[in-house]
Amino acid sequence: MAHDHKHPADSRKTLLLALCITGGFAVVELVGGLLANSLALIGDAGHMATDALALGLGALAAAISRIGATARYSYGLRRAEVLGAFINVLFMFGVVVWIVIEAIERVQEPVTVAGPTVMVIAAIGLIINLVVFRILHAGEQTLNTRGALLHVLGDLLGSVAALGAGLIVWLTDWMLIDPLLSLLVCGLILLSSTRVLLDSVHVMMEGVPPELSLSDVGESMAGAHPDIMQIHDLHIWRLSSDMTALSAHVVLRESSRWPDVLNDLRTRLHTQYGISHITIQPEMADEQIVVPANDLPPMGRNE
Repeated sequence: MAHDHKHPADSRKTLLLALCITGGFAVVELVGGLLANSLALIGDAGHMATDALALGLGALAAAISRIGATARYSYGLRRAEVLGAFINVLFMFGVVVWIVIEAIERVQEPVTVAGPTVMVIAAIGLIINLVVFRILHAGEQTLNTRGALLHVLGDLLGSVAALGAGLIVWLTDWMLIDPLLSLLVCGLILLSSTRVLLDSVHVMMEGVPPELSLSDVGESMAGAHPDIMQIHDLHIWRLSSDMTALSAHVVLRESSRWPDVLNDLRTRLHTQYGISHITIQPEMADEQIVVPANDLPPMGRNE
């Protein structure tokens, strides 16, 4: 049996810098929203606060994931970031419920909103979000940071919504636009949080990564070396946002070629699919082959 793996790169600095900027301005937006009596601004502050929490959990997970495996946690604590994302989604849903309730109340009983104040703070928020987007985009591109980028894009649209609400209130005194646009922000939060929820549940259920096909990978492995007769009991799952694992049984024509076969398999899986944690069990053609545990037909040459 053989296995191969690599450690994730450290993305803590990028995440912490984005956290400081996003979290700091979330406080500014919240205070400004309360002073201006703008629910759209408060809603965008809530969205940025949840993003700051997500960045904080990501930074914490990046630190924890660098701790090596222990006798109790043989893979280490790599999935701490997945659990953190799941908790963050629950918090985001709570924010959405609160904003929706407040928006409905303001539709029924409109309140005065300080349009110019909202515009100034929202414009600053737009600039801040552009800066954070740039920082994350230039950093390590793991699933965690890509998810954060989606949140920042949602924040950009939320800042535009708050800016639009302030402008319309200033020009027309139509106060209903503030709660209506705050509902739009809620929609943006739901879109981003639902995606994170589905991704985190998929990882925790050890599903095949969506960008990979179990049958395609199996067929590719079967063709990696002439002495491979069959691939069976193939499993692919994600250990964390930046590590995909694979295990499989490989039926060989000749055991003496196993080192070459293993090297070819490692190279193909790494270069074509980015799979970094590989566990492969070699078997000889005359050995009894059990029924595949994943109920998929064996892949390879029919000989």
